[in-house]
Amino acid sequence: MKQLFLLKTLLLILILTSLLACEKKNDQPTTDNKIKIGVYYPLTGEIATFGQFGKKGVEMAVDEINKSGGLLGRQVEAIYEDTRGLQQDSSIAVQKLIDKDKVIGVLGESASTNSIAGGQVCQEKKIPMITPSSTNPQVTQIGDYIFRICFLDDFQGEVMARFAFNSLKAKRIAILYDNGSDYSLGLEQFFSETLKKLGGEIIAKEAYQKQDVDFSSQLTKIKGLNPDAIYVPGYYTQVGQIAQQARKLGLNIPLLGADGWDSPSLLEIGKEALNGCYFSNHYNVEDPDPMVKSFVQTFVDRYKTTPDTTAGLAYDATHIMFAAIKKANSTDPKAIRDAIAEIKNFSGITGKITISPTRDAIKPAVIVGIENGKYIVKEKISPVS
Repeated sequence: MKQLFLLKTLLLILILTSLLACEKKNDQPTTDNKIKIGVYYPLTGEIATFGQFGKKGVEMAVDEINKSGGLLGRQVEAIYEDTRGLQQDSSIAVQKLIDKDKVIGVLGESASTNSIAGGQVCQEKKIPMITPSSTNPQVTQIGDYIFRICFLDDFQGEVMARFAFNSLKAKRIAILYDNGSDYSLGLEQFFSETLKKLGGEIIAKEAYQKQDVDFSSQLTKIKGLNPDAIYVPGYYTQVGQIAQQARKLGLNIPLLGADGWDSPSLLEIGKEALNGCYFSNHYNVEDPDPMVKSFVQTFVDRYKTTPDTTAGLAYDATHIMFAAIKKANSTDPKAIRDAIAEIKNFSGITGKITISPTRDAIKPAVIVGIENGKYIVKEKISPVS
């Protein structure tokens, strides 16, 4: 009887020990030992081509680093979140990437308004963020964890004003801008300031909203003032429609813009109405530089389409994040932040990139013209010290 009692007691101890071991095992967090980078982009919605091409640029960079052995002896995983191009969704996406997915760095967004929203979360959480293509100055003013590898709106606004005044001899210019976009508002301001300094005149400022599809009222007012050109610092979706409607009204003057024009969809929407128009941009896929040619060919082979500027900028931003992690020799966000701040003369697809003390990129810009449905580089302009 006593032996049976001892046997039962021993069996009970063994069962309890097994249960406790299982419980302890289940409580332990599972790790795959990968270095996780968060990416937030508009993968759906009105400006989805920016996000889709940006995602492809990130994918290429991640595959390259993993094939070369990864970072710090570990593979890299990019975790993507769709913002739908919305400010509120951008904040939520970055919150999830940091709190749930435990990323050590963040890449995104394309629209400045959304990068400001996501950047505020990164700054609060002390996670370094690099925006590949948001050009509004306010983005990096959020705080010391926020960087960009594209030029600023003040630079490209100045570049286009100089090109319009000096090369096109356009002195009297009207502006048609999106009054709900930080990107568009910033460009409008910087273009206007530079043109006035050069001796030109802004003869009209007409606004539209993001969801608008009819611009005939604003264009009719502008036509009555007989401008030399119209500056349209918006995104490709509206720009293509504006070009079509302007030509129907007999406004056969150059439309001028910025990098928000750059998308394969621009020419699909605007067609021949865009001939004789110009925009500032970060690089040109026709650049004979061997690095650019290799990137473009690899991209075309993989995705069966030509990369836009967003893809090149995303590719560069991802590799700069990797370079910072290597330099820091750590996955500590503070160490990575410090390493990004020290990037100088980084050879990227979109030019040599140096991070300034304000965490912005010092790099050149190009003026792209549209002739017979093709993009032609008209000028390449470097920043003045």
